[in-house]
Amino acid sequence: MTAIADESEARAYVASLCDGIAMDRLAKLSDLLIAENASQNLVARATIPIVWQRHIADSAQLLELVTATQAPWLDLGSGAGFPGLVIAAMRPNLEVILVESRKRRVDWLERAREGLALENCRVAGCRLEEVERFDAGTISARAFAPLDRLLALAGRFSTKTTDWVLPKGRSAAQEVHGLPKNRRKMFHVEQSRTDPDAGVVVGRGQWSAKP
Repeated sequence: MTAIADESEARAYVASLCDGIAMDRLAKLSDLLIAENASQNLVARATIPIVWQRHIADSAQLLELVTATQAPWLDLGSGAGFPGLVIAAMRPNLEVILVESRKRRVDWLERAREGLALENCRVAGCRLEEVERFDAGTISARAFAPLDRLLALAGRFSTKTTDWVLPKGRSAAQEVHGLPKNRRKMFHVEQSRTDPDAGVVVGRGQWSAKP
């Protein structure tokens, strides 16, 4: 798989996965993010010139890694809104729930959600442990927690048909290998389209605290 090399390729890739209305929403999200980043460090400043490649396309690729866009889509530690806001913008008929406990990030997510008119999206402004349990169709997380910790916290939302899509950077394979041997087969690693050295942990099924 050839990695997306620049902003032009990133925009073209994302456009292949959604319609023009969604692309307009994502362009507005980019503008909102750049403006907000001047007052709080949502993303590394060095990534602002490549926001489509580093953040938007990086999020959008998850749609190709699930068996179907199953609702509700639960995004853990949404922070700057990746991948959750991108998924919600690209799939307006898909229920997306963003979990974020940091107040300034919660406020940002709410403003962005309202600014993009994402009626399919809601923000749970609390710790994941405080979110009332429900059956998640898809679970995503970007820079939320080490894989074993993430699974321990999010497993109660999973069912036999839940899709997991977890961008893990260069540590993806190592984190999967660190799971109990008899359970790691539930997951595999896909190469990221936006970084040749990064991986996305992909899985399907229910993760429980007990083997």
